[in-house]
Amino acid sequence: MSQGTRRERIRAATEMEIREHARALLVTKGRDAVTLRAIARELGITAPALYRYYDSREDLLRQLGDDICTDLVTELTERVRGADPADFRGKLNSVCHGFRRWALAHPKEFALVFATRADETSEPEGGAAHPDGSEDRFASVFMRIIGPLMVEATNLVNHEAAPAGLHGELASNQQALAHAFSDEGIEMPAEALDTTAVFVLLRWWVRLYGHVALEVFGRFPFTLVDSDLLYESLLDELAKEIGIA
Repeated sequence: MSQGTRRERIRAATEMEIREHARALLVTKGRDAVTLRAIARELGITAPALYRYYDSREDLLRQLGDDICTDLVTELTERVRGADPADFRGKLNSVCHGFRRWALAHPKEFALVFATRADETSEPEGGAAHPDGSEDRFASVFMRIIGPLMVEATNLVNHEAAPAGLHGELASNQQALAHAFSDEGIEMPAEALDTTAVFVLLRWWVRLYGHVALEVFGRFPFTLVDSDLLYESLLDELAKEIGIA
């Protein structure tokens, strides 16, 4: 083993240790507690020494977010694998249920990844991005999960036509979505990414994310003893809308 390879392995191990401490601070004390000074204190080194591994606190938070996304993708992938391959709605529900359960079990990680302004943990040049240039957390988590389901859904679901006024914006996002799938090694057929399919995907994401975010942050307009039933009714409603009920 070369000395260079050994140094690289030591560096990678140190970077991982730093992120593990950062994640522990995030989970126990919240995002504001994740500072280079606090991590350095726990590791017994000086704060400036951490700059050999991360350019800034924002760089550390971004890479911590990447770790969280990787864990979420792994969890959702396993849930899909455990579903009946012939049961499209079952696979779709497994993703929706898995996302909600993960978010409720990991509220601080959810907040960092899905409820942080893009300019606070900006993606470096070359990262997946929205048309406006902001970091695409949706892509980083769901491309490998949703892509195959979208291909399968092409001949299974009803694609309600998008409002005429949205066609222009949907068309531009259609291209961005196609590129994002391609970057993940998923080549989508054109019919799976037409503007109506993008509209359906957008509407699903907005409504599912809205429910989960309100629940995670305790922002329902009134207390619900069994919010599971509300989520189930939402999934039933969405399934009926696309014809897979």
